[in-house]
Amino acid sequence: MHAYRSHTCADLTAANAGETIRLSGWVHRVRDHGGVLFVDLRDHYGMTQVLADSDSPAFAAMEKLRAETVIRVDGRVKPRDASLVNPKLPTGEIEVYATEIEVLGPADELPLPVFGDQDYPEETRLTYRFLDLRRESLHDNIMLRSKVVRSLRNRMWDEGFTEFQTPIITASSPEGARDFLVPSRLHPGKFYALPQAPQQFKQLIMVAGFDRYFQIAPCFRDEDPRADRSPTDFYQLDIEMSFIEQEDVFATVQPVIQGLFEEFGGGRPVDANWPRIPYAEALLKYGSDKPDLRNPIEMQVVSDHFRGSGFAIFAKLLEQDGTEVRAIPAPTGGSRKFADRMNAFAQKEGLPGMGYIFWRKADDGSTEAAGPIAKNIGPERTEAIRLQLGLGEGDAAFFLGGKPETFEAVAGRARNEIGRELGLTEENQFKFAWIVDFPMYEKTDDGKIDFSHNPFSMPQGGIEALNGDPLKVLGYQYDLACNGYELVSGAIRNHKPEIMFKAFELAGYPASEVEKRFGGMVKAFRYGAPPHGGCAAGIDRIVMLLADEQNIREVIMFPMNQRAEDLMMGAPSEPTNEQLRDLRLRVLPKE
Repeated sequence: MHAYRSHTCADLTAANAGETIRLSGWVHRVRDHGGVLFVDLRDHYGMTQVLADSDSPAFAAMEKLRAETVIRVDGRVKPRDASLVNPKLPTGEIEVYATEIEVLGPADELPLPVFGDQDYPEETRLTYRFLDLRRESLHDNIMLRSKVVRSLRNRMWDEGFTEFQTPIITASSPEGARDFLVPSRLHPGKFYALPQAPQQFKQLIMVAGFDRYFQIAPCFRDEDPRADRSPTDFYQLDIEMSFIEQEDVFATVQPVIQGLFEEFGGGRPVDANWPRIPYAEALLKYGSDKPDLRNPIEMQVVSDHFRGSGFAIFAKLLEQDGTEVRAIPAPTGGSRKFADRMNAFAQKEGLPGMGYIFWRKADDGSTEAAGPIAKNIGPERTEAIRLQLGLGEGDAAFFLGGKPETFEAVAGRARNEIGRELGLTEENQFKFAWIVDFPMYEKTDDGKIDFSHNPFSMPQGGIEALNGDPLKVLGYQYDLACNGYELVSGAIRNHKPEIMFKAFELAGYPASEVEKRFGGMVKAFRYGAPPHGGCAAGIDRIVMLLADEQNIREVIMFPMNQRAEDLMMGAPSEPTNEQLRDLRLRVLPKE
């Protein structure tokens, strides 16, 4: 017999009754039933119930077992009584009568239990991640992640793509976040960078003539953490294709992502209709460039109904250039109680509140508008608003006004809150949308023009489009949104040096700077570059959605905490003086 096991803890069934077997695993829990001891023995594959009574030579050893001790068990397979069969376990028809137990790895008292799903402070969970990973839900998430990655690889090969690896130590590249820099020992005073994405390399792969590339790529960005984003590193399905247009990318990506969600979505419906929504329209209707389309609410501009009205706050606001008033319809939300709840939500978001109108049945049987705004603007205007929004008795509308960039994000969150509160959002399904026509440039807080998205994108209209107002230039850039999350981001690339120099010039980068920072790619484009484009899909975020988790750390095996610290391994750590001398670096004291 094998030194440690003849079977795993998921193998044994009623067909094995009477066999002498050997199992190894962790003591999940011990139960004492008055002279009979039961141990739930767990390994990577499953669970088997082991028992010993006072006649068993293993009884004395079993009495001393602690939870999470690693043991080897020899014993005999017995069928359970019909009344004791556990249909939830693959091994639930049998139990193992232990004849010998050997402790392979003793366990100290646990800092957090593995049995059960009790909530524990994240600091404890991350410090003892090796224990946390033994818990069933987290173990299942990590296994799901592995299966998702395998499925993505298979799907990409089936689509005619070839997997290549790109460098991890490279040069800095503007991807919208801070680089992690790596000092060079051989070149004192110079630094490598960990890649924020394989952007330049995958474009160079296209220039080299390989046509359809993919990679499960590690990416490194020094970012502030969020629930749906890792603060240090993440993995993405990286894709690039030659001789394609935007629609070719969409046609390639949809069957891969849709098939993945159908395979691992647990039976939740996957909507096959993926609309193309222009960026400006997404912000107007949903207040977000990653809208949750499970929520049917669409915001509308209602400025004309408030111009010159008796509602002075909005009337005066609309006298200023660039301002507008938007309405968030709230079907079935027509009560003062609900309006008060939404006002409280707005105040938590830092607003004084949200104006509202709700419609109810009047004494004469007609539909009347109620609320402070309704009293100020009168029945004609409120009726016009109701008709525009398609609302009726028992419904409501909420209003936000000002320059759109100042209230759009809050309006988007309010839309989501209203959809959840009123039960309008269709849970337990996946709805996707391509967000297209992103602006190439944006104005920074100090009034300068900078790239708003990927700087290597092709502007719509080519070089001629760059001769006008930069803020009106749209790029062949696109994101894929699902249930309120951005899953994919990509673009058709700018493969012509003259257009690239002009695009960077508008963002304040002279030609010399472009040559210095991206010289390899510019040089390559001078030797015959094909039209090309692609995208990248965030694997961590995809698995988070499939696992129905709210925090991305629940699907990453060894994540950092919110302060970008590895509590288990003690990173980041202070370098030794010898390391600093080798790198010719000095650490400045904290201010």
